[in-house]
Amino acid sequence: MSKDNKNSNLRIIICGIIVVLIFCGFTIRLFDWQIVNSEQYKEISAKSTSYTEVSDATRGEILDVNGKELAVNKTAYNIVINKIYVKEGEINSIIIRLLELCDICNAKWVDALPIDIVNGALTFESDSEGSLSYITGESMLNNEELSNPDDILDALAKRYDADTIEDLTVKRNVVSVRYNMERSGYSYSQAYIFAEKVSSDTVAVVSEQTQAIPGVEIRVTNERIIKNGSLIPHILGVVGSLSAEEYEANKDNGYDINDVIGKFGIESALEEYLRGQSGEKTIVKDENGNIISETESVKAHPGDTVYLTIDSNVQAVANYSLQKNINRARAEGESEVRAAKAANKSQKERLGEDCYCGGAVMISTKDNSVIAAASAPNYDISKYYDSDYNAWLNTHEHSPMFSRTFDGSFSPGSAFKPCVALAALQEKVITKNTAIRCTKHYDYYPDDIVNCMGTHGSINLHSAMTVSCNYYFAETGRRLGATTLYMYAEKFGLGVKTGIEIDESVGVLAGRDSTTWYEGNTVQAAIGQSDNTFTPMQLATYMSAVANNGVRYQTHMVRKIVNYERDEELLYNDPKKPVVLADAGISKDHFKTVKSSMRSVVTSGTATIVSAYPKAVAAKTGTAENAGSDHVIFVCYAPYDKPEVAVAVVLEHGAKGKYAMYTAMDMMDAYFYNKTVKQVQSKGWG
Repeated sequence: MSKDNKNSNLRIIICGIIVVLIFCGFTIRLFDWQIVNSEQYKEISAKSTSYTEVSDATRGEILDVNGKELAVNKTAYNIVINKIYVKEGEINSIIIRLLELCDICNAKWVDALPIDIVNGALTFESDSEGSLSYITGESMLNNEELSNPDDILDALAKRYDADTIEDLTVKRNVVSVRYNMERSGYSYSQAYIFAEKVSSDTVAVVSEQTQAIPGVEIRVTNERIIKNGSLIPHILGVVGSLSAEEYEANKDNGYDINDVIGKFGIESALEEYLRGQSGEKTIVKDENGNIISETESVKAHPGDTVYLTIDSNVQAVANYSLQKNINRARAEGESEVRAAKAANKSQKERLGEDCYCGGAVMISTKDNSVIAAASAPNYDISKYYDSDYNAWLNTHEHSPMFSRTFDGSFSPGSAFKPCVALAALQEKVITKNTAIRCTKHYDYYPDDIVNCMGTHGSINLHSAMTVSCNYYFAETGRRLGATTLYMYAEKFGLGVKTGIEIDESVGVLAGRDSTTWYEGNTVQAAIGQSDNTFTPMQLATYMSAVANNGVRYQTHMVRKIVNYERDEELLYNDPKKPVVLADAGISKDHFKTVKSSMRSVVTSGTATIVSAYPKAVAAKTGTAENAGSDHVIFVCYAPYDKPEVAVAVVLEHGAKGKYAMYTAMDMMDAYFYNKTVKQVQSKGWG
């Protein structure tokens, strides 16, 4: 090989080595950029080029069926720190200045640090264990040996370059803000909310200083306002900040850690409609950090407006009358107890002195839309986030937040008998003329003896319904059988969910849901006892199905959903086109027989109090034995010949059915005659 060829090959090898080294350098650099220090370089890139800023979403509003406001938005102002405009090393001085301004204006800032200063010494807040575990854990200090507030504050101060601040209060407050900034994801795309819903005076003071305090902005936001917190608290629900669990479950759906979400009720059930969509703004900076352009890249879309089927006036009357009649039942019971004690009589029965709770429902028989749904004791959901009020709610003896209407499950007592009668007629185990001799004590099954309130002798279906003869229906239930009985009960909406948009109990159907069952239990189930327990909402749905000759519609409480501007309809539950969930498949002649008997209950039976009502009412009363005074149940529909509404009222431990009837009549007055609470107060029933 010639000397020239050798030199040529050597140059090629050297060039190849140089090229390989260059590519290796690029590879190492790319690995450093994309893997090792990717987050650091992303932030540098964002700061020096462009970034995306997210705006808050406007939540949709909730109105009643007539457009009366229930949960709406009010303009509020937040003080925020926008990282895009903050220079390195200035954040602590900005925080100190904002703390001073808040102190001058007596404004509250977001203080999340679980360490307080008491009498000049640091101390842990009560119930701070979870937050402290997070601070000392891997996510932050990664030092679980830190166990006293002084050491933890010192470690955090060092982390946030606040360890040179001499004033303990100032140091502690700066650390609190920095800690919450880190926890809430403060970044170029996520501004930090320093203070929420500040006053107009605070806005004015801070606005004057914004030029001198870089990165501080006043942002307009929407505050959720509940117009009447005690009207439908169990239906409406609340919105609140995302919990850690909710964020993990929803982050892939576009939720940010600082977003709010519906917690329960309609606010939760219709979250996808109410939520709205955040907007995005792309901001571009030059190499010196100066902003050169701002562009709206994603337009914000407010949430949709929900119209409920609730009539605020009927609901207000239901709330008032239910509580009033609970109080009356208890007062009468207490009076009778005192009288019995004064007369030295032994009190074997409870007389209603323990009546504190109940539920009342009215639905339209046209489409099973919920007109009113009251639960007692009631509460004010607008105070839900008030710590003292919330503590009272959670320790109240009778649990106001528990909805007796949707979640309370009660034995229906004799209110179950129309279902038994209809099933027995259709299955031909009786006819309308079948006579059964009542001898007071039904003892076909010695272990399941049913006692009747009277000795009625030979009695047919019409008379048995009118006087509510337990003997008659026990024998009818025995002939029918448990399996057949609960199959019909399901078709009427008992022991199944009604379809309402919010959470509800499924209830219990005797036999189907019972853990143990004996043949003799059927006779107890047939008079509405045994394991049978249903919600007031299910009982109203059942009455509507009776009124509609066995056709059961889906019960619901949303009339329509429109866009925020209210000029585009997105969903409409047409009252003329109800959703049919079941048909009992029972002859209209059998319904005619049972409905006539239910009308007789009012005209000459156990509900003669209601015979005074101006419109004809078909009804059934019920009394259910349990620990304490008996529960009382009243179910009805009206008008009798052309039904419009179905009503169910349950008074826990009410003892006397008249107070449930008075509640139902007050509610019907509000519906049929537009009576208000004031009118019912001055001239209600009873």
